[in-house]
Amino acid sequence: MSTTSASSAKPTACLALADGTVFYGHGFGATGETVAELCFNTAMTGYQEIMTDPSYAGQVVTFTFPHIGNTGVNPEDDETAEPVAAGMVVKWDPTEPSNWRAAEDLVAWLARRGRIGIGGLDTRRLTRAIRQQGAPHVALAHDPDGNFDIAALVAKARGWSGLVGLDLAKDVTCPQSYRWDETRWAWPDGYGKRTGDGFRVVAIDYGAKRNILRCLASAGCDVTVLPATATAEEVLAHNPEGVFLSNGPGDPAATGNYAVPMIKDVLTRDLPVFGICLGHQMLALAVGAKTIKMNHGHHGANHPVKDVETGKVEITSMNHGFAVDAQTLPKGVSETHISLFDGSNCGIRLDGRPVFSVQHHPEASPGPQDSFYLFERFAEAMRARRAA
Repeated sequence: MSTTSASSAKPTACLALADGTVFYGHGFGATGETVAELCFNTAMTGYQEIMTDPSYAGQVVTFTFPHIGNTGVNPEDDETAEPVAAGMVVKWDPTEPSNWRAAEDLVAWLARRGRIGIGGLDTRRLTRAIRQQGAPHVALAHDPDGNFDIAALVAKARGWSGLVGLDLAKDVTCPQSYRWDETRWAWPDGYGKRTGDGFRVVAIDYGAKRNILRCLASAGCDVTVLPATATAEEVLAHNPEGVFLSNGPGDPAATGNYAVPMIKDVLTRDLPVFGICLGHQMLALAVGAKTIKMNHGHHGANHPVKDVETGKVEITSMNHGFAVDAQTLPKGVSETHISLFDGSNCGIRLDGRPVFSVQHHPEASPGPQDSFYLFERFAEAMRARRAA
């Protein structure tokens, strides 16, 4: 068993990998233990949005950017009501926040929300290991007294079943339907409210980020959000002019057991459909393609994606550990976007129909806004349908 010591002081947290490697560091936030998959995120901003992104269910996030916590946290930046990521790994311990928007410091926020953090780790070494060997299963523990049963932690990491075959959308979806009218944040007023006649959109919540819903509202959509398990009858009962499929966590094939039949039925209607991330994978499964588990996934706000139809390159935000296998796309379904990092599929459309989806996150939060036009494309499809 190899070990890495964070400092000469007695460690108060440790990260045990399933291969027996153990990293020691300084614990912060909540105390206790958690078992999850370890991934890394390369974004330089947005740690609060990342921790509250439902797509990170079942994962501990290693932040490659060292300054985590320096801008504090505030209620406006939560992407859902509570943190969803199981824990966080950072190089430098969080400092006192220095930002005019900060309402609370990160350490207190994590403790109050029941999430474990560990600082003082060699995050470069961890990132290299994840890239080379794949996302490992880990046990993360925080004990202020520094008492750890390493053998038991390694055993827990080895015994964890992992994300393959795991449906997590049902754990993070909304319990019941609701309406959404909040629009994107803008200086100096903050978030706004959509007014006027909007396009009736049903958004399926597989773990939707709030900023996606804000972008839909800003594009002129009157949004009704339904749980992940909604049936086609429940969707169509709202007389939608468009259907949106949200991001979310877990194995798309598992979520597809109940999501795919609904989507197939919706696709028999003359309705624009737009999917993001897990929603992209759900649409692909519904038209007959397959999904695969990636070695270490894509997690960051600096991922170049090429629109293969226009040649345009967009810098995008991404968060996914599974991908659509482009080799399995059936006739009548075109690949629209690819990752310039590894060539993996990042978008599809149904030929001749206003049905499309992307793997990346056009709402960013955090990240660049190069891809916001996709929300406008969705709205334009509904506008054309009205005019027909």
